[in-house]
Amino acid sequence: SNKLERLLEMVQELRQEGDKCLIFTQFVETGNLLQHVLQQELGEKVLFLHGGTPKAGRDEMIAHFQDVSQPVEEQRNVFILSLKAGGIGLNLTAANHVFHYDRWWNPAVEDQATDRAHRIGQQRSVYAMKLITRNTLEAKVALLQDKKRELIEQALGNDEAVMERLSWQDVRDLLDL
Repeated sequence: SNKLERLLEMVQELRQEGDKCLIFTQFVETGNLLQHVLQQELGEKVLFLHGGTPKAGRDEMIAHFQDVSQPVEEQRNVFILSLKAGGIGLNLTAANHVFHYDRWWNPAVEDQATDRAHRIGQQRSVYAMKLITRNTLEAKVALLQDKKRELIEQALGNDEAVMERLSWQDVRDLLDL
């Protein structure tokens, strides 16, 4: 797909710069596909953590990804994570690029996933990219996320006039799962 080709281009470019990345997907099948394609095209091992990964394997992958003292050819530089398994509780500051390959309806979940690279100890700027194909369901999900973010900002902002302008439908949309 064009999205996969674009992801591959961006990952190849950041790898040429010596940078590492995290790639989040919500589907294990997509993660398996991404791992296969990226390993083949990059010529290096790509890690993939998902809900079925045993704790020992999870800990080993994280340690291997974070260890920058290894020889360059032994380092793991691309880490694919399922959004649910990798979205919370991890510190992956070796990465300074984060890709969201497919979108989740809740923007806070994506923000938490991005924060895996943007933690205490991060010494570089972190770049987060969300890949969206036009005229698809994921484009509609992105619009829904934008609307929810806007409503949250309005509801939690300091401007009381904004609060007064919220309609009941806005409040329902904000709270709707």
